[in-house]
Amino acid sequence: MNPGRLWAMARKEAIQLHRDPRSLVMAFLLPVALLLFFGYAISYDVNNIELAILDESNSERSRALVHAFESSGYFEIVEYPARYEDVDDLLQRSKALAVLVIPPSFDRDLAAGRDAAVQLLLDGSDANSATIAQNYAAAIMIRYSSDVLLQARRFVLPAQAETRVWYNETLESRNMIVPGLVAVIMSIIAALLTALTIAREWERGTMEQLAATPVHRLEVVIGKLIPYIGIGLFDVALAIVAGLLIFGVPLRGNVLLLTGLTLLFLIGALSFGMFISAAVKSQVLASQIAIQTTYLPAILLSGFIFSISTMPIVLQAVTYAVPARYYVTVTKGIFLKGVGPEVLWVQGLAMIIFATAGLTLAIRSFRKELE
Repeated sequence: MNPGRLWAMARKEAIQLHRDPRSLVMAFLLPVALLLFFGYAISYDVNNIELAILDESNSERSRALVHAFESSGYFEIVEYPARYEDVDDLLQRSKALAVLVIPPSFDRDLAAGRDAAVQLLLDGSDANSATIAQNYAAAIMIRYSSDVLLQARRFVLPAQAETRVWYNETLESRNMIVPGLVAVIMSIIAALLTALTIAREWERGTMEQLAATPVHRLEVVIGKLIPYIGIGLFDVALAIVAGLLIFGVPLRGNVLLLTGLTLLFLIGALSFGMFISAAVKSQVLASQIAIQTTYLPAILLSGFIFSISTMPIVLQAVTYAVPARYYVTVTKGIFLKGVGPEVLWVQGLAMIIFATAGLTLAIRSFRKELE
């Protein structure tokens, strides 16, 4: 490679990029817009669960139980139905996600030392929220039962489990989602950006000029990649700053390690987009193929939303061919766990392989010869 020709190719691509408003918007505005949109829109946290209370006991102990739910911070009491027949209507009209039914015998059973059962009815049409509400309610009931037993001095709990959460102490979904979003968004944007590069040369008729120059195809591919690598690193840095300042996500790991692994990931993703561009020679078709081959795999098969370990064996095998899988592990590991190369070397090796394969495909698919 000749450094002069390589720099000239990179400068030419930067000028073309500067003159293309659509690419500029895609390069600088879209990543941040997607991060903010998905960062706020996607959440596994369930708070202020709408709860209806049917207290047929109407006793001091039943009111204490209602207060335990109300003061937990997870439930918001929205209705007090007068009779059991009204419960079905509340759930059908989605006026409440859960209904707590306290039977008339609740106070008598507790006073007599018997088990006092209550009923929690959940709207299972929203399975995720219903499961979380069930877990919250179970925790509240355990605490309430412990207080009742200890106050009555009839029982002392022999053992208690004290849970401590590492890496995401508050269990906020943003801390898990935002690092994964960086990987997913950049895998999509990177492929889309370079999917237009060589196809643009063919459609604008400038490939004839490029074919007449002594520039080697290796210099063309790498020269065109250089501006986009810089843009990609800028976008990732911007996304990290937004994650830290706007979403409050911790960054516990080494920034230099994150930069190096990000560079490997970007080379692979950008090279893949350029391979598509050189193969199809159409900006519209190239962008469509880039979206189809990056968006769905990055969302569904990277471990960003769905755990890979719970997927069928066949799909688990497919995920090994998705580069975003490795970068999601990198971002979560460096952001939340602060791990180093001794843990992430497998992901680094995988991204080196993908970067090499992407560059090889892009160079082999690019032809300066005119048809």
